[in-house]
Amino acid sequence: MKNIWVLATLTMREAIRDRILYLLLFFAIMLIVTSSVIGRLTVGDEIKIIKDFGLTSISFFGVLISIFLGIGLLYKEIDKKTIYVIISKPIKRSHFIIGKFIGLLFVLFANWLFMSIIFLALIAMKKAWDTNLIWALLAIYFEFIIITAIAILFSSFSTPILSSLFSLCIYFTGHLIEGLKMMEKKIESAIPKAIVIFSYYLLPNLERFNLRGVVVHGDYLGDMQLFYSFLYAVVYSCALLLLAIAIFQRRNFI
Repeated sequence: MKNIWVLATLTMREAIRDRILYLLLFFAIMLIVTSSVIGRLTVGDEIKIIKDFGLTSISFFGVLISIFLGIGLLYKEIDKKTIYVIISKPIKRSHFIIGKFIGLLFVLFANWLFMSIIFLALIAMKKAWDTNLIWALLAIYFEFIIITAIAILFSSFSTPILSSLFSLCIYFTGHLIEGLKMMEKKIESAIPKAIVIFSYYLLPNLERFNLRGVVVHGDYLGDMQLFYSFLYAVVYSCALLLLAIAIFQRRNFI
C-alpha cells in the first residue's frame, strides 16, 4: 500500500507540471464563463442554455484531460526509460498501474472541483440554483473514472496516438451505445446481431452519467440512480485496471 501511495504522489506531482493540463483547463474555464454570453445571444431559456453548455464543457474537457494525462504519464515512463528503474525495485507492476490511476484521479478531482466551483458560482450569480446540478457534476466525475481507466488500459500496450484515438472512439461510442440496442432489433442475421449485442454489453454505457437532461429540463432524479452510476463506474474501472495490469505484466522492457 505504501508503494501505491508513493507512486500516486509522484504521478500527481508530474501531472501538475504538464502544460496540456493547464491548456485544456483554460479553455474549459473560458467556455464556462462565456456560456452566459452565449445564453443571452441564443434564442431560448438563458438559464437552461448556461446549465447545458457549462456541464457539457466540464464533461468534454475533463474527458480530454483524463485521456491525455492517462496516456501521456505512462508513455513518458517508458519513453524516458524511467520504467526500468521502477521495475528494477521491489515494486509490483500492479502497484505501478494502480498508483498511476489513483494519482490521476486526485489530479482530475482537483480540476473537476475547480471547474465546478466556477460553474456553480456563475449559476448562483444568475440566481438559478438547482440541487440537481451537484448530482450532475458528480456523475461527470464518475465518468472521468472510467475514461481514465480506459486511457491507462490502452497506454499499457499501444502508442500515444493510437491510445488517444481508441479512447476517444470508446468515449463517443459509449454515449451512442443505446443506438446499438436499436440496431440489434433491426438486424436479422445471427452473427451480426450477436456482434452488436456483444458490443452493447462490452462497451461502457456512458449515457448513464449524462444528467444534463435532468438538470436542464427539471426531470426527476431517482434516489438510487447516482449510487448505481457510481457502482457501475467502480466495477467497470476495476475490470479495466485488472486487464491493464495483466497486459502490463506481460510486457518485456528489457
